[in-house]
Amino acid sequence: MKKIGLLGGTFNPPHFGHLLIANEVKNALQLDEIHFMPAAQSPFKAKETRVTDAHRVAMVELLTEELPASKVETFEIERGGVSYTFDTLQELVSRNPGTHYSFIIGADQVEKLADWYKIDQLVKLVELIGVPRPGYSLETNYPINVLSIPQLEVSSTELRERLALGETTRFLLPEKVAAYCERNELYAN
Repeated sequence: MKKIGLLGGTFNPPHFGHLLIANEVKNALQLDEIHFMPAAQSPFKAKETRVTDAHRVAMVELLTEELPASKVETFEIERGGVSYTFDTLQELVSRNPGTHYSFIIGADQVEKLADWYKIDQLVKLVELIGVPRPGYSLETNYPINVLSIPQLEVSSTELRERLALGETTRFLLPEKVAAYCERNELYAN
């Protein structure tokens, strides 16, 4: 059975923290592949209209060049609307019965699991992998596989602010992603 780890998010922009999580989980669980899955619309965030879905997918494609056996899963972008993880995983599991999916979430999302759409059904459908994130707890009443991995304290919010101010993103953002942002003036004031 093929083992795929799914890392969802808005990826606005994707950064080395995402790569670190993906690489650590892939190796710890001996996954065959990691799929980065940009959400069309997070149920927990307002839709960012300045950076299009096409730009976010393009940046994630550049990110995957840094990690072998990784790719972009565009299912939620193509479906559109609010990206409920249960709906997405139910469809992916149905389409790919020979695949075991692990859904990777940061501690910030672990703290919100009680608010997730159909969470009781989701935890029966796929394995949830919880990874640490500075300032958040991995304690939950839901069954998750907690992995202890190194942490890189970086966020897309911080990177958007740095890019808007013209500050350095070196060692936080892959150079190709940074160049893409600059070339397309994605976060410039």
